[in-house]
Amino acid sequence: MEQISVHETVSRLWREEVLPSLSDLVRIPALSQAFDAQWATNGHLDAAVEHVRGWIAGRNLPGATLDVVRLDGLSPVLLVDVPASPGAEDADTVLLYGHLDKQPPVGGWSEGLGPWTPVIRDGRLYGRGSADDGYSGYAAVTALEAVHAAGGQHARAVILLETGEESGSPDLPRYLEHLEERLGRVSFVVCLDSGGNDYERLWQTTSLRGLVQVHVTVRVLESAQHSGLASGIVPSSFRILRRLLDRIEDAETGQITLAEMNVDIPANRRAEVEAAVRSAPGAIASTFPLVAGMRPVTEDEEELLLNNGWRPTLSVIGAAGLPEPANAGNVLRDATTLALSFRLPPTADSAAALAAVEKALTTDVPYSAQVTLSGVEHADGWNAPESAPWLSAALEKVSDEIFAAPSGSIGLGGSIPFMVQLARKYPEAQFLVTGALGPDSNAHVPDEWLHLDHAGRVTEAVAHILDAHARR
Repeated sequence: MEQISVHETVSRLWREEVLPSLSDLVRIPALSQAFDAQWATNGHLDAAVEHVRGWIAGRNLPGATLDVVRLDGLSPVLLVDVPASPGAEDADTVLLYGHLDKQPPVGGWSEGLGPWTPVIRDGRLYGRGSADDGYSGYAAVTALEAVHAAGGQHARAVILLETGEESGSPDLPRYLEHLEERLGRVSFVVCLDSGGNDYERLWQTTSLRGLVQVHVTVRVLESAQHSGLASGIVPSSFRILRRLLDRIEDAETGQITLAEMNVDIPANRRAEVEAAVRSAPGAIASTFPLVAGMRPVTEDEEELLLNNGWRPTLSVIGAAGLPEPANAGNVLRDATTLALSFRLPPTADSAAALAAVEKALTTDVPYSAQVTLSGVEHADGWNAPESAPWLSAALEKVSDEIFAAPSGSIGLGGSIPFMVQLARKYPEAQFLVTGALGPDSNAHVPDEWLHLDHAGRVTEAVAHILDAHARR
């Protein structure tokens, strides 16, 4: 498939068609269901689906059918079914995935920027959901149009855009079961909800961490008491929580000590990390806005990537029972609650890890304090199969022709529940997990932005890889 034609088509469509519609999508406050209890009544998820459906309906995709799928009580899914191009009817099905729901807006956006206000500045589109991951459906459709314009081929392509990914995709298993016959035999999955360490090359995500989450409450009193009268007699609920956490995490190093949460890191993933550091030196250590004088966990970038992709970690992501300092009286509080978020290695058994956490937090509790657990959740990670020869060759081709730089492969510290579910359902499929997110794209935090040139290059790459899949 001729590259100049692909490039011209993708560039024109991104400039004239994608960017205006994607900007309007940013304006829709389509909070994921976990962050909007009234999502069904508020209608923002439906509005996002309808907006993208309307745009796709006006595209040049011969024979395409669009369907908004709704199961009772579940957030909707947009399904786009594009027939195979002539000559590629026997190439199975390609499933292209993205999501339309968004993280909360959060405060602290820079002057002139806001979560629901699209702003184009210096080649970036700012706004919530621009990079994570509203652009994905547009990129998938544009890649298919570019294949047609360049005289290429593609297998039957199904674009699936869900509206619950930021909530952990709780509805997706039922949708996959419901749509199983319609999806058919999926031999290739393209997920555009990822990215890499820079904007200079195509990055392939080869693993995703699993997770365990739990809210732990330690209660020591029926009601709070004067700290001067009770301290030294009644132990602090916070101190007891510290002791319980010490059973799980080494506070000096951050190492998680539970055996169920640790795995042997595969040799091929260690080799990928070494190559990633060589290709983008300094990218990891400089990714995050550390305060002045602060340093990362280690100066060894390979160790940082292994920590992030293949070692368990604990983040305390919330707390209750602690008043604001300005409102804090001399009180020994009755209870403390912490929200604990564990990221697990891709091949760890999340159910076993959860059981180990529960045992550590509830067994032989100091002073026999009362411990309760809530908000319990666990999910396995994902480790990609080895790339087939046709996919490896296609990645090399697009790296040379589009990026003029070797592709990169890296594990992602986060989770994409969809990938785990698809890997189980289609164990023989090949996977391309990639995207336009970079190390400073600010997904989930203020000033989220999409690198427009990089998103265009990723789109071109997907077009060529779809053609390679059809001809394999």
